[in-house]
Amino acid sequence: MRGMLDRLEQELILVVDDAVDARQRLGALLVDRYQVRLVGSKEALHAARSRPQPDLILLGWQDDYALCRGLRTDPQTCHIPLILVTGRSDAADEQLGFDLGAADYITKPVSAPIVLARVRAQLQVKAATDYLRDKSEYLELEVKRRTRDIQNLQDVTIEAMASVAVMRDNPSSRRLERIERYMTCLTAAFARQQPALSASLSEERIAQLGKSAMLHVIDRLTLPDRVLLNHGEPDENDLRLLSEGVIAGRDALQRAERKLGSVTDFLSDAKDIVYGQHERWDGKGYPQGLSGEQIPLSARLMALVGHFEELSCRHPYRPPISPAQAVAQISAASGTRFDPMVVLAFVEATAEFLHIAEALADDAAAVGVELQRLEDSLAENIELTLPPTP
Repeated sequence: MRGMLDRLEQELILVVDDAVDARQRLGALLVDRYQVRLVGSKEALHAARSRPQPDLILLGWQDDYALCRGLRTDPQTCHIPLILVTGRSDAADEQLGFDLGAADYITKPVSAPIVLARVRAQLQVKAATDYLRDKSEYLELEVKRRTRDIQNLQDVTIEAMASVAVMRDNPSSRRLERIERYMTCLTAAFARQQPALSASLSEERIAQLGKSAMLHVIDRLTLPDRVLLNHGEPDENDLRLLSEGVIAGRDALQRAERKLGSVTDFLSDAKDIVYGQHERWDGKGYPQGLSGEQIPLSARLMALVGHFEELSCRHPYRPPISPAQAVAQISAASGTRFDPMVVLAFVEATAEFLHIAEALADDAAAVGVELQRLEDSLAENIELTLPPTP
């Protein structure tokens, strides 16, 4: 099918008739105004498909039912208007021609003015139809292009915001890559196990949750190093700071949303993740103490992803645990720390999780950066608690 920019200066008419003299006479009527291609019925379908495709087909018709149906039903030729030129003149034959998909019907002996008028009328109809189709295709392509541009901008924005936040953690780590992959892997497994949610957890939605999960670290921007690098149990004061960090992270995303002037799925998901990832299924988390399905699904998924990341990645402050131990710890927390359905999805996806952890493991340099930050933090704490020099 030709587009608007592919059209010839003169329309191309395909004249089909097994009688050589008949198709030559029709061609002679048209050749001064149009480009003309003359073929027999056996070559008609191939000629109609060939480039450049004809704008109109004049078919010398007797009993060519199969050819008519073929031209009308073939996806490559069904858009080409078909005028039947035939010696059959009664109303039943004319109705049969239209039933076969003809756009018009000319009886023999043909009159040159009638042929030219009918051809011109059908070409005008086709030109208008093509214009509307091409305009629709252009608009569809433009919508796809703009959607793609928005998606690219969204992805860049997420990665930029997440990269800034992870600078407070370990800029040499591949944490964000792992988190995105874990989140999409876990969500896909959850969707497979929960068919009722298949419509809301489409492939696009799963990919979006993976991107939004990268912003889970934004709550760390407000935390002092002594809290951020404290891997023991937080005391009451540290827990207050952690809760305040979560709220600050959520508020930052809300301000970004207000700047956009509309609610966007990726920021809504990111807000739910930041604000709810530290909640627990049993209600003993923070900052709100939500429990069960009060916690948004994205946050329930992120809670497990974040804990697996903490257990499985390399740290300078503790020896790594085995994959089997990590899986056992998470499974043991089903119904207390984690949503049991999310844990079941994790069990299904365990092999893929372990592959991601191995493929995207931090190198020695990244672990060294974390060790240096930990030492700096401890030195700072010691310095702050030293008594004044007499």
